Amino acid sequence: MSQTFLGMPVYAPRGVGALRGDEPFPDAARTALADTQLRRNLGHATRTIRGKRAAVVGEVPDWEQLRLAGEAVKAATMARLPELLVQLEERVTARGGTVHWARDATEANAIVLGLVRAAGADEVVKVKSMATQEIGLNEALAEGGVTALETDLAELIVQLGEDRPSHILVPAIHRNRTEIRDIFRRTMPGAGELSDEPRELAMAARAYLREKFLTARVAVSGANFAVAETGTLAVVESEGNGRMCLTLPQTLITVMGIEKVVPTWTDLEVFLQLLPRSSTGERMNPYTSLWTGVTPGDGPQDVHLVLVDNGRTAVLSDPAGRAALHCIRCSACLNVCPVYERTGGHAYGSVYPGPIGAVLSPQLTGIADNASLPYASSLCGACFDACPVRIDIPAMLVHLRARQVEERATRATPSPEAVAMAAMSWVMARPARFRGAERLMRLGRLLGRRDDRITTLPPPLSAWTASRDLPRPPGQTFREWWRTRAASPRPSASSPLPSSSSSPPPSASSPPPSSSSSSSSSSEAIGD
Repeated sequence: MSQTFLGMPVYAPRGVGALRGDEPFPDAARTALADTQLRRNLGHATRTIRGKRAAVVGEVPDWEQLRLAGEAVKAATMARLPELLVQLEERVTARGGTVHWARDATEANAIVLGLVRAAGADEVVKVKSMATQEIGLNEALAEGGVTALETDLAELIVQLGEDRPSHILVPAIHRNRTEIRDIFRRTMPGAGELSDEPRELAMAARAYLREKFLTARVAVSGANFAVAETGTLAVVESEGNGRMCLTLPQTLITVMGIEKVVPTWTDLEVFLQLLPRSSTGERMNPYTSLWTGVTPGDGPQDVHLVLVDNGRTAVLSDPAGRAALHCIRCSACLNVCPVYERTGGHAYGSVYPGPIGAVLSPQLTGIADNASLPYASSLCGACFDACPVRIDIPAMLVHLRARQVEERATRATPSPEAVAMAAMSWVMARPARFRGAERLMRLGRLLGRRDDRITTLPPPLSAWTASRDLPRPPGQTFREWWRTRAASPRPSASSPLPSSSSSPPPSASSPPPSSSSSSSSSSEAIGD
């Protein structure tokens, strides 16, 4: 067993991997919202997935009990994570595999590149893996002279189109089949005059990949789960490309985040019921591949497992945020999120988009590097209702917003928001200042004369009115109204109270009320 000191929690390093965007979410979202084709593609795809998921989840009478079980297993696993990881290493090693520990993306990429070179290969085939996208493995291998070929159909579309994934489950969800046909025609040797029929596109990809499967000497995979008690790794998929990668090459390298471990096979059973229904809307995955170390004469004979931290221990150190590590990458939260459906995944700037990305990415990188993501939500709660392991994403978003505000308050240069709040605090600290501010606000009545609202203000206040209206200031302040009220005559304590509106009207024989009575005008109006 290796002796590895991981040290104190550190964030994922900058300059490597795909956890940080080039621009804040609001700016990227505005660009995405202007793309009408993107919005049509996303709307159609997410509606279809939601419908399929609802149908298969509705078949399970104990769905909520399964969700509670998944949540409990994940919470217990995080509480015992160091112990379970050591147990996993022991079991994998005992079965002939080799375990490598990587503090961050840089170390993980160096380990994988070294293993590929040791195998004498300059090309690898890959099973779809969020972890390898997170650490930027393809780019690191390319810099080292190694070509990585994605074999998942959607990932292949993204790779050939020189694009980026925009969904956890369906990376090419932002593309329609006409766009995919054009990508294949342009980049795939021998594609010819393809139509945009899904079957024809899939067959073209199959023919292109078959030669790669048969000649590859090294495969790189992720892992959906790892069973600590036996050292078994699991990959679930629906195309069969994973099965080809996991059985044909001589060398198999699995890159896995440390949170993917589960204690026992019984625990794995829970997630194999939750995951397919929540992700693809299927009762079970068409292909569930399980392997434990090396089996002589069958499958890869050189098996490696790279355990990646890359900020995960930093997430684990936050009691209010560590539940983000419970995620099983089903993408259910993306498919129900109104923000994701309109902006797509690229706007999040991270390989983890949508609600789970809004809470996971800032914790992996540090809040400062993804400060806008916790605000990329309406807090509607649909993500919690859909999550198969009951991650309370809305509560976590609020927690991360608070952390972001606290961290920003420690900076030497205050933000415009902090300056505005400090100014408001100064004004409200003294009655005279507040009265003066009320008088100045009355000038705002000039801006809202047309429809009694202020819709446009100059910078920096335009950041508010760009998406909200301000009510027009009243013509009279509360203090002025109160002084006017206090100056008006009041009835004496001995005067009778006016009758309530429910009192019966006076009889015809009753004398007419005095003209000075407070109810006279009302009675006369009724009579009129």
